Amino acid sequence: MRTRHLLPALLATVLVLTGCSGGSDSSEATGGDEAKLQERLATAKKTLDTAETINLALSTKQLPDGITGLLSAKGKGNHSPAFTGTVNVVTGGASLGADVIAVDGKVWAKTGFLPDFTAIDPDDLKAPDPAALVSADAGISQILVKTTKLRDGGQSRDGKDVLTTIKGVLPGDVVATIIPSASAGQTFQVTYRLDDDDELRDATLSGKFYPEGGKVTYTVAVSTSDTPVSITKP
Repeated sequence: MRTRHLLPALLATVLVLTGCSGGSDSSEATGGDEAKLQERLATAKKTLDTAETINLALSTKQLPDGITGLLSAKGKGNHSPAFTGTVNVVTGGASLGADVIAVDGKVWAKTGFLPDFTAIDPDDLKAPDPAALVSADAGISQILVKTTKLRDGGQSRDGKDVLTTIKGVLPGDVVATIIPSASAGQTFQVTYRLDDDDELRDATLSGKFYPEGGKVTYTVAVSTSDTPVSITKP
């Protein structure tokens, strides 16, 4: 008789304890944890903003059919802001690559059928001024301190390095300052990876970057250097 009464009591206790511990698997940061994540991202921003040179590689695997937009950009820049490197855009269903120099608010490109650098308007290609990406306080670095709903995404490896993942949400109007075609009224999911020194290794942004298409995911990998780079107009 005692056994028959004891088993239901034990089962009820297990269910109660399970219910109480059910929130422990949540990846949402508590107030204290979120403050720590914000602090780490602020440190990463400071590192980018004080670097002499930023090496940057931004890319997406593909754009929606029929979209004119940025496929990739790779190069180096400084906080003038100025940038030199290569850019690939999709226009008319074809991929177009070009060497680019961006300085003093202007962009010049040289392609296979344009042997000399020619001034272009990146807005025509639904692409950003690449120099804007490395602008202090207005480029890639600004998103680090404007991300909300931060949560710890665990750790991952990049070669021998163990990186901390931080996830969050970015307002569309912030993302649009980097890639102007982004829908300002939408929100974007973002994932950062930081090393042990709180330096940004890469950031992945997903959302509606082009009004006519669906979700697009861009990944931007960055590294910094204390060696200055001189970039002048062609």
